[in-house]
Amino acid sequence: MLRRARAEDANAVADVFVASFAGLDFLPILHTEAETRGWISATLLPTHEVWVAERDGQVVGFAALGDALLGHLYVRPDAQGRGIGGALLAKAKERRPAGFDLWVFQQNEGARRFYERHGLTCVELTDGSGNEERTPDARYAWSPPRA
Repeated sequence: MLRRARAEDANAVADVFVASFAGLDFLPILHTEAETRGWISATLLPTHEVWVAERDGQVVGFAALGDALLGHLYVRPDAQGRGIGGALLAKAKERRPAGFDLWVFQQNEGARRFYERHGLTCVELTDGSGNEERTPDARYAWSPPRA
C-alpha cells in the first residue's frame, strides 16, 4: 500500500534510509544517524512530496519528490525484490507526468539496473565533485512516452 507520508512517519522513513545506506559500503560516512534522522524530520518531509510503501503496517520504502527531481527512492534491504520500488517509481511517474530526473551513485549497479528496467535513461556521468560524498554519480531521466 502506498500513501502520503505524515510527520509521524519520520522515524520509519529514517529507518528505511539508514538501513539502505548501510548497504552502500563504497560511500564515506558523513553524517551520524541522529543527524540523518533530524534531517528527515526537519527538512525532507516538510520540503518534499514523500510517499511511503507499507507492508503489514510497517513502512518498507519511500520516495521523495521535488519539482522535477526524484530526490530519494529507498526500499528496506529485506523488502527488496518484491515490487515495492517499482510501485514507488510508478507513483513518481504518476505524480510527475511531465518527467523527472534523479541521481544515483555509479557504483550502485543494482539501482542503475532497476532504473533502466523501468524506462529511465542515463543522461550524464560525473566525477562526483558535485555531491557531498565526492563519489561518481549518474543522472537518469524519465520522460513520458510520446503519443
